Amino acid sequence: MEHEPIVLDLTGVDIQGENERIRERGPVALVALPGGVPAWSVTDAAVLKSLLADPRVSKDPRQHWSSFINGEITEEWPLLPWISAGNMFTAYGTNHRRLRRLVSPAFTHRRTMALRPRIEAITERLLDKLAATPKGEAADLREGYAYPVPIEIITEMMGVPEHLGPALRKHVDGFFDTSFGPEEAQANYLEMYRLVSELVAYRRETPGDDVTSVLIATRDEDDGSRLSEKELVDTLMLVINAGHETTVNLLDQAIFILLTHPEERADLVEGRVPWSDLVEETLRYEAPVAHLPLRYAVDDIELGEIRIPKGEAILASYAAAGRDPNLYGATAATFDLHRVNKEHLSFGHGAHHCIGASLARLEATIALPAIFERFPNMRLAVDPAELASVGSFISNGHRTLPVLLDGE
Repeated sequence: MEHEPIVLDLTGVDIQGENERIRERGPVALVALPGGVPAWSVTDAAVLKSLLADPRVSKDPRQHWSSFINGEITEEWPLLPWISAGNMFTAYGTNHRRLRRLVSPAFTHRRTMALRPRIEAITERLLDKLAATPKGEAADLREGYAYPVPIEIITEMMGVPEHLGPALRKHVDGFFDTSFGPEEAQANYLEMYRLVSELVAYRRETPGDDVTSVLIATRDEDDGSRLSEKELVDTLMLVINAGHETTVNLLDQAIFILLTHPEERADLVEGRVPWSDLVEETLRYEAPVAHLPLRYAVDDIELGEIRIPKGEAILASYAAAGRDPNLYGATAATFDLHRVNKEHLSFGHGAHHCIGASLARLEATIALPAIFERFPNMRLAVDPAELASVGSFISNGHRTLPVLLDGE
């Protein structure tokens, strides 16, 4: 008997519980996106890894998604900004390689490691600010720490001037909020596009040593073609979005996990386990991006008894793959710093592997030990069950993370 697709909860109230219900239907199962749009959710880690590196899987809806080509996906679809941008996130084949080659100089190992002093200075300043919280008053660590660390770094890297920063940040939030209605999502996207276009205009007039200025000036070494204006704006939107929200969730989830796992916290604070192990196990256990829209089958893809037909959409369900019992065994749904196999797909795999993965890891391995060192008695200010999730099936984090810094 054919199952009706599982309708994804767009408010993300119980991402992991929903993933288990999807997994029960097999390694690949049909789900319904906003508007009832069908997609194949891939929850099996091995299957997902193979599909992410499979040339028969594309991210370009214009070439390979039947519903898009047929005009069934309209301007009103709230996830349109996720799939319609003209950047390396949605490119396929040679065009993807061209765009990635233009952007990758901004994320070299050398350039990333050079940011360490800035990350340390930002975390120190934020910790000083948190330390001024009145005794007995809760501090929101998502708003006051997990959020500003990556947004300050990425806006500095991009050369965002102060007058554009606050508005951009607001619209990044909106980009990930899948509980938005169609009009709200579209308005948010258009305003973000306008702000990033303004950033480009500003950096054309006043170039600096930043990613935006570099991308404006960079030519493709093969044929001398610059990024088109739309590619430039869409690429900057991608880097600002991806370089921010994902690391916010990584920091938020890692802090929450340690505040609810005292033995693991002690292992880290007392040096029995490196902080990098916390970062990798958090990425596995609570992938910052739960489901990533979208990929498309270039040809029919046979997966055992399941066939994904040519032209249909595929949803990379990273949060589910991170808890796949086929890979991690019976303890897949348990957080365990001492787990031998902490490999994960949370930064993707293959041609679209996250270009900023090393930056996210650097930020986390600086920011996490720093806050637990500064506030050794820190504890949650509310019952963990009271914490609300971000309004999204894509972004996997908490709305707020209230703590008592002095433990009282």
